[in-house]
Amino acid sequence: MAVARKIAYNVAVSSISKFFATVLALVSIGFITRYLGKEGFGNYATVLAFLSFFAAVTDLGLYHISTREISRVGADEQKIMGNIFSLRIISSLLIFIISPLIVMFFPYPREVKEGIVIVAASFLFSSAYQVLNGVFQKNLAMDRVAIGELIGKIIQTIFIVIAVKMDLGFDWIIASLLFYMILTFAIVFAWSKKYIHFKLQFDFSYWKSFLKESMPMGITAIITFAYFKMDTIILSYIKSSADVGIYNAAYKVLENITFFPAMIAGLVLPIMSGTIFADRKRFEDVANKTFKFFIVIIVPIVIATLFLSEGIINLIGGAGFAQSAQVLRILIFALAFIFFGHYFNTILIVGNLQKKLMFVLSLVAILNIGLNLYFIPYFSYIASAYISVLTEVAVVILTFSLMKKNIKYSPKLEKKSGIFFSAIIMILFLFLLKGFNFFFLALGSVFVYFFSLWFFKTIQTSEIQSLISKKGVEEYEEIP
Repeated sequence: MAVARKIAYNVAVSSISKFFATVLALVSIGFITRYLGKEGFGNYATVLAFLSFFAAVTDLGLYHISTREISRVGADEQKIMGNIFSLRIISSLLIFIISPLIVMFFPYPREVKEGIVIVAASFLFSSAYQVLNGVFQKNLAMDRVAIGELIGKIIQTIFIVIAVKMDLGFDWIIASLLFYMILTFAIVFAWSKKYIHFKLQFDFSYWKSFLKESMPMGITAIITFAYFKMDTIILSYIKSSADVGIYNAAYKVLENITFFPAMIAGLVLPIMSGTIFADRKRFEDVANKTFKFFIVIIVPIVIATLFLSEGIINLIGGAGFAQSAQVLRILIFALAFIFFGHYFNTILIVGNLQKKLMFVLSLVAILNIGLNLYFIPYFSYIASAYISVLTEVAVVILTFSLMKKNIKYSPKLEKKSGIFFSAIIMILFLFLLKGFNFFFLALGSVFVYFFSLWFFKTIQTSEIQSLISKKGVEEYEEIP
């Protein structure tokens, strides 16, 4: 199982890199929240919501479909990547050009409007390197992308610390994102040359045929933005910047963890894409192991957050964001369902069911926006938190039903009892030792949980060794 070891190695390296990048992101948020306060951080969150909006509008389904296509047997990678890269650059340039016109229609303060234009510039670079991710995914080399992002995150964090210490203001905090994207793009682009050499291509007939296939995923990206980020924009219109800040201090915790299911889904997407129709047994084996992995990871995250939310928020935002702890306890359940939303979405994409997925997510987006518009005026960020959970539950139920009906697959979970008893032991640890040091409880509970998994043979020693072994990389075999 050289491929399995290759995936495990990528997961290990990417996870470690992403872990440190997440720590740095949380450190940065800690500096930003304390420097800007609730209202300033609310403005910061509003600007980042527009970055997500730009990403959704220009997505066009290019990332997922190009990854799928270059993973097919006999794919012309240079033609695919040359055209897709050109298409992405043009769409990003259009966003940058029209962004000053977009902000004219919003009643935001000057600093927020300027920040939106800055993130539009940063999007030029982030969108370009994200397209290249497909090359790394096909070659099971996402560890390189993760390392590149970590280097960029280190520089961004240093930039933020300097901006705060020197009191450079809101615009410089936003500008740190631009420098991060430029550096990360440069690193990822340089490393991509190991796997593919391509030049910009403008085959408009190919663009037309590709967009016909990818556009459902592009629309899906806009829909996904609608139920992931519209709550922040609606809050910024209806309520104060302080409310936006309180909600997003908790939401930032989720955002810095959701990379993980997306990363795992991205790593297994080429394998699933190559086997779903050609080798059903192998496809189901990979899918089942991914499902088990998601269960094993999300259980301790939910348990730890329920017990330690005050400490988490205090670490991130300080005493001024105490209300965010309640929001985090609600949102953590949304995170749990986000894991499995990514899982089912990936299977639907490799099964060529993106059009049906688009329809399902459209219904969910309408539900999310409608509920937020109705309940936010009465219950503010608490309403948004509960609606986020409801939204993700709906995504999981509907995508699972779609997958089961059309692909005839249902995930199978082995050794459920071991996961259950490990969770109970973790809960007892946190309950009996509540009041102890936050870091002791956080690290200790995670250790107790994973030790219990090992004790109950839910995780085998060989599985742990495969995560840290580089031998599998050297024995890597091409995916048929």
